[in-house]
Order: sequence, then C-alpha cells, then structure tokens
Amino acid sequence: MAINIESALVSATRALQGVSDSPRLDAELLLMFVLEVPRSHLFAHPDRELDRRDDARLRSLLERRLKHEPVAYLTGEKEFWSLSLQVTPATLVPRPETERLVEAALTLIQPNANVAVLDLGTGSGAIAIAISSERPQCHIVATDRSASALSVATANAVRHELTNISFQQGDWLEAVAGETFDIIVSNPPYIASDDTALAQLPCEPRSALASGKHGLDAIRRIAADSGRHLVSGGTLLLEHGADQQESVARILAGQNWRNIQCLSDLCGLPRVTRAMWQSPGESEVP
Repeated sequence: MAINIESALVSATRALQGVSDSPRLDAELLLMFVLEVPRSHLFAHPDRELDRRDDARLRSLLERRLKHEPVAYLTGEKEFWSLSLQVTPATLVPRPETERLVEAALTLIQPNANVAVLDLGTGSGAIAIAISSERPQCHIVATDRSASALSVATANAVRHELTNISFQQGDWLEAVAGETFDIIVSNPPYIASDDTALAQLPCEPRSALASGKHGLDAIRRIAADSGRHLVSGGTLLLEHGADQQESVARILAGQNWRNIQCLSDLCGLPRVTRAMWQSPGESEVP
C-alpha cells in the first residue's frame, strides 16, 4: 500500500521520538533527501505518494537514525553559519552553539583587515570557512591530525570558493611550528571520557569528543602551547562545556593568559572563553 508524504512524516516522527530532540525536523530532512526536494515541497504536496524505492530508502535511513547515526551523516551535509558543508564520519557534526565561537572571532577582526587566524582541530572546516566567508582578507590556517578530516575541510573550502585558507596536518600546534598568528580559535574535544552522554554519540569520532577524565586534556595542551604561536596581545578563543567555565579560566590563568572572559551562547550558557596572550616579562596590557 502506497504512503504519502504526510503519512510518511507522521510515521517517521513517531519512530524518532525517543532518539532525537527534533524528531519532526529529522523526518523532514530525511524525506527531503530521499525525494530530492526542498522543504516547501513537503508542505505544498502532502498527498504525493512515495514510490517503492523512495519508501525503502526512507525506511533504511530511519533504521540508521534509530541507531543514533546523525542526520548529517545520512544526508552527507550540515548547515553551519548559513553555509552548506559536507560532513562524514571522519568529522564532528558542526553544532549551532559553535557559531558563538565564530561570532567572537569576527568581533576581533575589522572588515578588510589582514589578520592571521589559526583554527585548531578544524574537522569539517566549519569555523575556518565561516570566518573566511566573512573576512576574505584574513589569512587562515586550519589544522587537524586527521588526513580524512582535512580532505573533507578542503573540499568544503573549494565548494565555497574560498582561497584564503590553508590546511595543515598535525597534532594541535605541532602543525604550525615556527608560525605566529593574531588569533587562535578552537573547538577542541571537551567531554569527559567516562561521560554517559558519549553513548548517544556512537557514530562521531571519539577523538573529537572526549578528552581525558575531566574533558580538559586538549584544553590544557592548547593553553600551554598557544602562547608561542601568538603575537603579544593576541587572542585565544576556546569553546568548552557549559560547566567548565571556572576550570578553563584556572588553566589559562596558570599559563600567563590575561583578560580572561567567558562568553555565553544563545541559550545563556557559558560556552566560549576568550583570553589575551602576554609575553613573559612584558608590562601588563590593559
């Protein structure tokens, strides 16, 4: 028996209730992908019947989603900063809260300014590409230790015709030995390795999610090493968990960082910490 768009959406939404925080949206995105139509088509043609092939494809995708595979991996795309990005299981799926990190970086860069920016652990390239799209005069270096992730990020930059990003492979700051920047941004892994939330994220690369017993190992390393790659008065911007604000501030204060400030995301949660590098021995910058 044939099923129409509206019935398919109702059924899919019901099936996804216990898996997704946005089951209706997930159902719409999957059906849009299967039918290769815009979202408006679903609303304009609720009585359109799915043929057997489309019905089978939707059921297959739903089965994978019920195993917590992200919609972005199922469709191969995720929107970030109004840019469509390719994502694969080699990369973390970009989160909306990470746009706060992009906003914080953009406030430090005047339009048409020639500023050197480093994006550590770029993954899909979301942060670097968003900054590049808004500040084309900047020179941006994006690093990742995963060659597969860098391949995805490079393809995304090409897709959006961005030529002011270079991609370098290496483990955190090892990728930029001898280089200096005005701004360093990073969305490092910050979930505790034994956090039960990881069970709900079985398909995303664990190395991009978890970082030691308290989720702070990567942040400690970045805080310790970034000063050697920043001009004096340069800025470090770190995304972190909403409950890590004080821990991150302590780590930074112990590594010669100054003017440490935490910025909230759109939900009012402490999400991004900003700090200024002061070279040892220099007078404190106001």
